Amino acid sequence: PWLDGDGLAWGEHPFGQDNIGRDYFAVTLRGAQQSLLIAAVAGLLATFIGTVIGGIAGYYRGWVDNTLMRFVDVLFTIPLLVVAAVIGRRVESDSFMVTALIIALASWLTTSRIIRAEFMSLREKEYVEAARALGASNKRIIWRHIMPNAIGSIVVTATLLISAAILVETALSFLGLGVGGSDWSLGKQVATYQTAFTTRPWQFWWPGMFIVTIALCNNFIGDGLRDAFDPKQTRVRQ
Repeated sequence: PWLDGDGLAWGEHPFGQDNIGRDYFAVTLRGAQQSLLIAAVAGLLATFIGTVIGGIAGYYRGWVDNTLMRFVDVLFTIPLLVVAAVIGRRVESDSFMVTALIIALASWLTTSRIIRAEFMSLREKEYVEAARALGASNKRIIWRHIMPNAIGSIVVTATLLISAAILVETALSFLGLGVGGSDWSLGKQVATYQTAFTTRPWQFWWPGMFIVTIALCNNFIGDGLRDAFDPKQTRVRQ
């Protein structure tokens, strides 16, 4: 096989090695795996919380809406990274689930506002009024008539939250509050090897490229899922 100057076969370390000889390709793949897990768990959990809060506020309105939205407004005044940093400092753990939970608890606010507006619009539609006049319960109206028509907004919001979760995890890693211990994530790689930017720039650029690629692909997938599951999009195409 072709050998380099150190007697290593070309392609044995496609991303090179770090300063202590670790295969950077393996480190990057492990980091991508952890970042994807963190982003997926955080995005889906934040979407669930935001959908429940926003759906209840948008459907029932009145004092329920005022109470929930004032609570959301108060939380909006606190920067996301500050909330995540405080929670992360209080709860120290090497598990990626803890990092995902911290991100989710700090990032559901915008989703709740979007879903609230969607529910407030859909509850005034003629088919909802007809179902209410026929004696359908609130639970049936929400699950059978409103939720299927709000699924497009929910899916798009979830994909945006998943993409944003990777960026938040990167920011937390810079603060030392991301994935801990000997494990890796893309954010931890960027934070760990930022000092090597001038001498070994690939140690900084490879995880950065993975972060951008994952975010873009996730957004494209979200657009496709919205077109596939949103009944309103299907009617327009027909």
